[in-house]
Amino acid sequence: MYYLSQDLFFPDVTLTHSSGIIALGGDLSPQRLQLAYSSGIFPWFEDGEPITWWSPDLRMVLFLDEFVVSKSMRNVLNRKTFTVTFNQNFRDVIANCQQIERDGQNGTWITNDMIEAYCKLNELGIAKSVEVWQNNELVGGLYGIDLGHVFCGESMFSKVSNASKVAFIALVKHLQQNDYKLLDCQVYNSHLESLGCREIERDDFIKFLKKDQF
Repeated sequence: MYYLSQDLFFPDVTLTHSSGIIALGGDLSPQRLQLAYSSGIFPWFEDGEPITWWSPDLRMVLFLDEFVVSKSMRNVLNRKTFTVTFNQNFRDVIANCQQIERDGQNGTWITNDMIEAYCKLNELGIAKSVEVWQNNELVGGLYGIDLGHVFCGESMFSKVSNASKVAFIALVKHLQQNDYKLLDCQVYNSHLESLGCREIERDDFIKFLKKDQF
């Protein structure tokens, strides 16, 4: 496991510890975050902990040509009770992702420093959001890092039933229409699996990050 200095560097992902942690320390500068995501690495830690960088052996992803919208969600979309926008209210989306209560979690890994770091990336056009509205109220959404051919999803939230699924479906349709290759969802959870995501080996994921592999 590596301890990072202020130098802009990450070790090769083949050197990742069996826990999935590849490095500790460094900073959350836009340059380091861009390097991390393009290398298959992401930050994940809580307040009071050192910045912890991960590159797990198995990566949860969605192959865009495998995505199928369930009949129940098609019915939800057909009712048109939600309105979707893209990248119109990034700060409120990430703030809601930080504040939303999640089953099995006592706190959040989205620290205030991370919010500011990702908002800077949003200003640079690298971090992007999807917003879901109902009666002019923000009720769901998600955000992530846009690498141009792979979108790295970070977190989603929902204040009403199905709102986060509506955001996810809208994002997938956008990625399909713009010839993206993959949606990165990082680590397994049952909600992502229900949306059609599956795990692949890290080495295969890294190949998708390399544009010259297409």
